[in-house]
Amino acid sequence: MIKLFLLAGSIFCMLSVALGAFAAHGLKRHFDEYALGIFKTASEYQMTHGLALIAVALLMKWGVKVSISGWLLIVGILLFSGSLYILAITGIKWLGAITPIGGVCFIAAWLVLIVKISKHSF
Repeated sequence: MIKLFLLAGSIFCMLSVALGAFAAHGLKRHFDEYALGIFKTASEYQMTHGLALIAVALLMKWGVKVSISGWLLIVGILLFSGSLYILAITGIKWLGAITPIGGVCFIAAWLVLIVKISKHSF
């Protein structure tokens, strides 16, 4: 699972850079400021939580049992950032209702990390 989280985190981070650059250069002429802002938010959260996923893998390597955080981060990225990317591209407003579910996954992942790290003996 450590390798899966390292790879997933790295892929999410790489895609965040690629999608951010694509939005800044390729979509700028086609999107209004609102849609670009949504796309940028998706990319920023994807990068932040992709890096967190890499940190989870490293913590697991040190014996901290935080795999649930890794899964919550993956689901959070897919739901939060994924729904925002699709919303920005399509303008389908109901997709915004999915975004908070991803946000809850992020919060839960961080909460699990806090609890597990505080209980672990380093």
